[in-house]
Amino acid sequence: MSAAAGLIADIGATNARFALADDKGFYEQKVLQCADYPTIVDAAKAYLDGIGQEKPKHAAFAIAGPISGDYFEMTNHLWSFSIKETQKSLNLDGFALINDFKAIALGIPHLSDNDLVKVGGGNRQPEGTIGIVGPGTGLGVASLFWDGKQYRANSGEGGHITMPAKTQREFDLFRTLRYKYSHVSAERVCSGKGLVNLYNAIRILDGRDDAPERTAEEISNCAIAKTCPVCEEALDKMMGFLGSIAGNLAVTLGAHGGVYIAGGIPAKLGDYFLTSRFRTEFEAKGRFDSYLKPIPTYLITHPYTAFVGLQHYITNEQDN
Repeated sequence: MSAAAGLIADIGATNARFALADDKGFYEQKVLQCADYPTIVDAAKAYLDGIGQEKPKHAAFAIAGPISGDYFEMTNHLWSFSIKETQKSLNLDGFALINDFKAIALGIPHLSDNDLVKVGGGNRQPEGTIGIVGPGTGLGVASLFWDGKQYRANSGEGGHITMPAKTQREFDLFRTLRYKYSHVSAERVCSGKGLVNLYNAIRILDGRDDAPERTAEEISNCAIAKTCPVCEEALDKMMGFLGSIAGNLAVTLGAHGGVYIAGGIPAKLGDYFLTSRFRTEFEAKGRFDSYLKPIPTYLITHPYTAFVGLQHYITNEQDN
């Protein structure tokens, strides 16, 4: 890698996290509010002006959504931009835009045991395929495949798969949600917005007019404190759905290297997540229960996994 540091960023619906990265790691982390800047270029320039260091010539940004062609439009925010024009505006020699969960996937091989909490299963198979899933504002999915020398990351839009109902209660909840959404995807019931959707569907289904409007954070807090039965059911259902989705991913990929849980929500739940229905539903695959039981699942606790992945990505790209 060249001596100059590269610019890395993890762009979400609410926050834009920036840092500088070189072959030793990443540093100068700053969090900016997306709503405070009209464009992604304005946010990047504000960060660079604020740290007062030599302007980097290479950058790699992670962002939620499918990336195809030069033009990108954010799903959960108003920013839209040309990749080429962004590179030109920031005076960069190289600029890469990659899916946010691909960045997380790239970081996983470089995490230590201290960055993970094992949640059931046996030992991971060295060089085995790895699945990654995580609920935050949306639901991200990615995978890692061993190519004989190293892991290669692949991202998709698995958060938009159709979510099946396994019980009459779930069927009734999904039927209620279909009045609002033509397609009840995994993300509609397993994300920050999904938790609110579940809470509101339970309110409607059970005629709970006494239950107030709540944010995802409020629902989680009340569920953990056991002060609201509607919140408790909503969060319990979401953890079960997450387990089912992760189990589907493990079976689909043959993820004997483990399934890693990312996203802002599970890590914040702490012990609640570890004792939730997640692992039970992960294994609940009928004839394939025994196939899933030995596959380990891990909760990622590292606060900057995407930065870890971006740092290694930008280092390798500049080396090449």
